[in-house]
Amino acid sequence: MASLEEINTIAGLAHEAFLVLRKSNFRQRAALMNTIADEIEALGDELIQAAHEETHLPVARLTGEKGRTLLQWRSYGAALASGSILDVRIDTALNERTPPRPDIRKTYVGIGPVVVFGASNFPFAFSTAGGDTASAIAAGCPVIVKAHSAHTRTARIMAEAIRRGVKKAGYPEGTFSQVFSSSREGAQLLVKHPLVKAVGFTGSYTGGKALFDIAGQRPEPIPVFAEMGSVNPVFVLPEKIKNAPAEVAQQYAASLTLGVGQFCTNPGIIIIPEGHNEFTDSLVAALAQVEPCKMLHEGIADSYVQNKATVSSQENVQVLLEASSSEKGTGAPSLALTTAGEFLANDTLQEEVFGPFGLVVTYANTGQLEDIARKIHGQLTCTVLGEEEEIRNYEDLLLLITEKCGRLLFNGFPTGVEVVSAMHHSGPFPACTDSRFTSVGPDAIRRFARPVSYQNVPDTYLPDELKNANPLGLYRLVNGKVTQEAVG
Repeated sequence: MASLEEINTIAGLAHEAFLVLRKSNFRQRAALMNTIADEIEALGDELIQAAHEETHLPVARLTGEKGRTLLQWRSYGAALASGSILDVRIDTALNERTPPRPDIRKTYVGIGPVVVFGASNFPFAFSTAGGDTASAIAAGCPVIVKAHSAHTRTARIMAEAIRRGVKKAGYPEGTFSQVFSSSREGAQLLVKHPLVKAVGFTGSYTGGKALFDIAGQRPEPIPVFAEMGSVNPVFVLPEKIKNAPAEVAQQYAASLTLGVGQFCTNPGIIIIPEGHNEFTDSLVAALAQVEPCKMLHEGIADSYVQNKATVSSQENVQVLLEASSSEKGTGAPSLALTTAGEFLANDTLQEEVFGPFGLVVTYANTGQLEDIARKIHGQLTCTVLGEEEEIRNYEDLLLLITEKCGRLLFNGFPTGVEVVSAMHHSGPFPACTDSRFTSVGPDAIRRFARPVSYQNVPDTYLPDELKNANPLGLYRLVNGKVTQEAVG
């Protein structure tokens, strides 16, 4: 456990670094991010092998995740340098108006040191060098990472690369730091520290909600951007399952078991019309062919066994497949079945089972389908599978579903998150603590920045992004027009 003295020292260095970062402009921070990305890219087999040994994730998956991590750093830096994310706005003075309108200019500044809690299921992209760290630094905020105990060697290798990048770019040591603590007390000390101004978290509902409550009880409450879990329901319309039951079963099985079901967008619930035994038979057959695999760590494997047993043992839940493995720490696909009536009556059936467990819910009519859409909790994703000609008959259903998710998919499955500007990886509570903000894509930077308006401030004293000459070459909204031109 990190001591209070150690945390005080780290937070103090982060605050000193914040004062330096506040003087940097968008392009300078983008250069810092690219330098860090170069250091991460230069990491060789040692990084991949360490992560493979610590998480059991395949080398090919980790190689791809490293590429995604680099994309996050570089694309967020590019968005920052262009001015497209922290949108700069200028409304020049109208002296001839009565009363005169003053010159008003708005930009975004970092909010201060950010604590990031690393996730276990993405040791690169959502951990030490993940999107939370990248977006906070882009916003001008130093980062203190609380490393995940499941991959400490990987975390150390990544942290050293980030530190080398920070040093090469000429920024203070406190721009990035990492602590190792498996205790709740250490996490609480970090969140409670008065110099910490925000928290980024990816993990369980229990952990995220606890941090959210602690942050809200501080003398100065701070935002917690927590992604806390989701069952990502799949709604199947009648014509779709009638026309392609085996195809839907195969696709769902592949999505459910991808990465041993250890994705935050894993589709743990599929809702189908009743009376389609061909679908369930095909799904059982497909899942039975999937070999049990090692999960990220034994704690997750134990929780998987416990949570799927809890759901499967509920009243009027039928177990369709209960695969098992004699090897400790593995996850075997499992499947259960219940009715819409039971699902609507029992909130336990909505609980996330992190792993390759699927719950099939059968509905009798459109009314029950809409009731399920009303009943479900907030989600990262919701999926609709349907024929194009039938979707127009389900407009009300789509509106209900959209109220409950951050991303709506049509005729696809959600175990895939693209690092693009249009991505919204978030959702209503309890999927996340603030559905207005994404943790993936350049918009993630906005979580750690706050707007500041400058009124009638002489050009000399304005931040570079607000100066008349536009020395950074940003796209700015000037008097209602997006332009790179200087203010005349």
